[in-house]
Amino acid sequence: MTVANSARGRARRVVNSGPLEALTRIGFIGYGLLHLAVGWLAIQIALGRPTGESDQSGAFQTLAGQPFGRFLLIVVVVGLAAMAVWQLLLAAVGHQAERGMSRTAERLASLGRTVIYAALSWTAYGVLTGAPTSSAQQQQSATAGILAHPSGRFLVALAGLAVLALGVGMVVYGAKRKFEKRLMTYRMNEATRAAARRLGQAGYIAKGIAFGVVGLLLADAALTNNPGKSRGLDAALRTLVAQPFGVFLLILVAVGFVAFGVYCFVQARYRKVTT
Repeated sequence: MTVANSARGRARRVVNSGPLEALTRIGFIGYGLLHLAVGWLAIQIALGRPTGESDQSGAFQTLAGQPFGRFLLIVVVVGLAAMAVWQLLLAAVGHQAERGMSRTAERLASLGRTVIYAALSWTAYGVLTGAPTSSAQQQQSATAGILAHPSGRFLVALAGLAVLALGVGMVVYGAKRKFEKRLMTYRMNEATRAAARRLGQAGYIAKGIAFGVVGLLLADAALTNNPGKSRGLDAALRTLVAQPFGVFLLILVAVGFVAFGVYCFVQARYRKVTT
């Protein structure tokens, strides 16, 4: 057996291990809490109530302000870190049921999710330790840094189009119920399966709309050379509410985020975690 094969074998054993699976399922609970908090903050914007940033850092700060908030954040930090490790291992040796380019695409997607979960865990850790953190300010600063380079506007526009494409993909993913293949539906009764289907559809479509607006704002920041227009999810939600029928649209998106949060709790029980 080669060193590479031995390493892959060890990685698969870690992915399929009980401790990592348990921590990953806890991570889905933390991920669900994050989306519930974002949905709550979005509703506050829709109702015109004063609120801080309605993005990931704002959501973690909202969780921190609840009873047992510090404990909740510790659960979120550990769980999301475990999810990052899980996805990293899947990117390396997972998705064995797929073949050829399909497996490559799934592994690249897992690599992207690794970055997302790790970044969210780090943001939650920053809130937990009291370090100054702002997802909106971080994105604006990053965009400003890129725009300062000669090819910066092109790169930011390209990133905006990529995020827009991701948003469209999430809408399609939810509408076509592609998420169901990742669930152990054979362990669900009919009522649970139907609830998971509706929650997943509403959640992915709402997230896709939000990501689509984030992508458009990034592209607009590139076209106008104004990094202030690129402030992530918070700016996307506030942009939505400023549109005709914006309050109605934002409430729908907020309900979708809440639905996705509940769907994450379903995933904590029924998601296929092993390779």
